[in-house]
Amino acid sequence: MKEALYYKKKKNKLQCVLCPKNCIISDNGVGFCGVRKNIKNKIYSLVYNKPVSIAVDPIEKKPLYHFLPSSVSLSIGTVGCNLTCKHCQNWEIARALPGILPEYGISPKELVEKAIENNCKSISYTYNEPTVFYEYVLDTAKLARKKGIKNIIVSNGFINEEPLKGWCKYIDAANIDLKGSDRFYRDITTAWLKPVQDTLKILKEKKVWLEITNLIIPTLNDKPKEIENMCKWIKDNLGIDVPLHLSAFHPCYKLNHLPKTSPKTLFKARSIAKKAGLTHVYIGNVHSDKENNTYCPKCNKLLIKREWFEVRQNKIVENKCSCGKEIAGVWIN
Repeated sequence: MKEALYYKKKKNKLQCVLCPKNCIISDNGVGFCGVRKNIKNKIYSLVYNKPVSIAVDPIEKKPLYHFLPSSVSLSIGTVGCNLTCKHCQNWEIARALPGILPEYGISPKELVEKAIENNCKSISYTYNEPTVFYEYVLDTAKLARKKGIKNIIVSNGFINEEPLKGWCKYIDAANIDLKGSDRFYRDITTAWLKPVQDTLKILKEKKVWLEITNLIIPTLNDKPKEIENMCKWIKDNLGIDVPLHLSAFHPCYKLNHLPKTSPKTLFKARSIAKKAGLTHVYIGNVHSDKENNTYCPKCNKLLIKREWFEVRQNKIVENKCSCGKEIAGVWIN
């Protein structure tokens, strides 16, 4: 166990201030995430050095399409989450308690060594919510930075400002879930929208490379007006060049009764996003001939051709198209 960061005394209890839930935790109690515990008037992380999932993934699987394409990323996750999304794809680990699943027991130093051994240009903190293993991410990221390895968070973005800014010193890229309206967040995730919007703005301000994923769920967040409002917010607050990944929902966890998202719905959502002015809009979890490719926003030349998570061609040279247009992203390490 490792003593947690970001907590304070609140009368006879402790308050975790890592995420906006700001849990008040009594002695021997745990926070909403299930992995931060009050032990003798100190909060400890129960998942430090204890990933339950480790894999070498293509960077495109995060998904990150404008960050070191064709590279591989050492990806890790623990148990626990600070949300309880009804559509969670990884609920088996997100809802699991510490000690229930097999744990690897691997230190930050060993993670960095493993990344080097596997020729990984980055380490991704993913699978469950990296906010809940904040200290493990931070310590690993510091060591990785010294070795020239990039750090990536794949996150729900539900984190308080101070710890996020602490991360931003060492995090190079992020894919953040922007799930829907405030009503959607409150009904489906046990969270609320504003902290996620604040996270996106801070990441952009701190020059962390940013991409956004929106999982489109039939009947819940698939209304054209809702998608249009989201895209307008992205354009007005983050700019037109932040890549947006519109992904198909597949029935799982507590939403098994809903149908999967149709390709038609995704294509329509992409059309709405493009009409709103966003430059790079992709669709995910369904096969597509061209909607996963990257095109030059100036001359419309095909620059990166993708098939699922594999890059078939990449014509971006020195961050630019042959027409001279600079393409937003991080293209070389």
